[in-house]
Amino acid sequence: MCKCAYENVEPGLGKDFAVEVYSAVQRALAYPRAWTIIDGQIRRSLVQRFPYGVLYSEESDGILIVGIMHLHRDPDYWKGRM
Repeated sequence: MCKCAYENVEPGLGKDFAVEVYSAVQRALAYPRAWTIIDGQIRRSLVQRFPYGVLYSEESDGILIVGIMHLHRDPDYWKGRM
């Protein structure tokens, strides 16, 4: 479900989703090694209130976001999309 789909469920929920994804990215930037490694160098920062995680790798100058994954799907589905 994307931001617009959440907005269709309840007005303002799409914005809440975007804010929580942004917060997950900020936590990953602040503490890049604090989050679970899920494959190789890819880590996952959890999105609060929503069943999503931000997938990223740590780079020398920050992080590289590689995707946003739904936590109720097959945990490996994102690998074929990279």
